[in-house]
Amino acid sequence: MPYNELKRLEAVNRFLKVQVDKQEEFKEIAQLAADICGVPNALITLIGQDTEYVLFNDRFIPSSGRDQSFCHYVVESEHIMIVPDAQLDPNFKNYAAVTREAGIRFYAGAPLTTDDGQTLGSLCVFDKNPGELTGIQTKMLQNLAKQVIQLLDFESNIYFLKEQYVNAKKLELKMNSFFESTRSNHLLLDKDLNIICCNKAVKDLIKKAYNVEIHPGMDIKQFIDPEYMVHFMENCRLTLSGESIRLELLHNFGVYSGWFISSYDPARNNDGEIIGISYNSIDISKRIASQQTALAQQRKLGHIAFIQSHEFRRPVATIKGMLNLMEMDGYDVTYPLLKVIRNSVNEIDDRIVEIVNFTVKSAG
Repeated sequence: MPYNELKRLEAVNRFLKVQVDKQEEFKEIAQLAADICGVPNALITLIGQDTEYVLFNDRFIPSSGRDQSFCHYVVESEHIMIVPDAQLDPNFKNYAAVTREAGIRFYAGAPLTTDDGQTLGSLCVFDKNPGELTGIQTKMLQNLAKQVIQLLDFESNIYFLKEQYVNAKKLELKMNSFFESTRSNHLLLDKDLNIICCNKAVKDLIKKAYNVEIHPGMDIKQFIDPEYMVHFMENCRLTLSGESIRLELLHNFGVYSGWFISSYDPARNNDGEIIGISYNSIDISKRIASQQTALAQQRKLGHIAFIQSHEFRRPVATIKGMLNLMEMDGYDVTYPLLKVIRNSVNEIDDRIVEIVNFTVKSAG
């Protein structure tokens, strides 16, 4: 398929999706075309790849095959076409619309051509009797065809603007839902560190810490602990210069203190220009507290194990001392079983040493 025809069909398909709001205006234009040309019928058509579509009420509907369409020739020629008597015209005399009883005899169609030169269909008039157009009638039909394509363009633009608006609102609702429901704190700051927007988590945090309802336009610096202000300002300076920063710190907010994982990222517009700072943080105080509790418990258990291991080692050391004395007196020769006892006691002692070393490392 030629590239030009492909582009034309893309434009046709775009109009086929449109639900027409200005139905009365199109009806008035079609009726005016019929009245000016002195015939009873007028139609607005689009020519698809294989089908002719006719504007009926609020949309284009299939009418006939393209191979049985008068308007197809208008699209091919891109000029107004007048058929005084279709029964005498070799291109049309065998068309079903011509051969049936009270079929079409006279036809005139003006092309519907877009600003970029794509001819999509026609504004056509027709009658069951042969006919002709004067020069003025021909000119008026062409002018009315221009009004049709302008109105179709307007309808199409409005339709797709509405569609984009609806899609944008749906996306906005999804983003707002995520933005507001997440436990993370989200702040968008301008270059002067004033709040552009913030989510519910941030509002709740500031309300809890300062008993203040924050809103866009407020200076975020008034909610930064003085001890952290120097670091905060430096992080903001680096972020506005293009850096991204990740931190895990203990923060103080008024009466509230907690551990947070924080990130500072440059906020950019569509041109890539930095317009502010995207600040995000999540409170990990509960996680840190759980880790510290677990560590304290581990150290406590290690200390207990260390004490217990020493208590176990004391009787083992006593037994080893007694065995040494018995060996010095030669009892190991008389009682070979003493060697088995010594080996078992040594094995127990080695296990206790392992426990001691492990607990020391764990507690340290």
